[in-house]
Amino acid sequence: MGPDEAVIGCTGELVLGTRGDAGPGEVLVRVRGGTETFLAWSDVPLPRGATVLVTESRGSRQVDVIKWADPLEALTDSGVGDA
Repeated sequence: MGPDEAVIGCTGELVLGTRGDAGPGEVLVRVRGGTETFLAWSDVPLPRGATVLVTESRGSRQVDVIKWADPLEALTDSGVGDA
C-alpha cells in the first residue's frame, strides 16, 4: 500500500503515546469527513492525548507526526478577536 497523501497536514490525537526511536504509538486522525487510526511515529516520545500534526505518510496506515499546538487557540484564549 502506497503513501496516503490525504492524511498529510491533518491533525489528530494520540490514543497510544509514541516512544520515539523505541517504537510507534497510535493516532486518531480527522480525515475524509471522519476519523481513522494510524500507527504514529515521532522523533521524540509523545504522550497519550497529545495533539499531533501528520507530516508524512509511510503507507500501510503508518504516519510520521509532530506535536501540534493550534496557533488560533492562543488568540481565543487571550481574548483577541472577541467581539
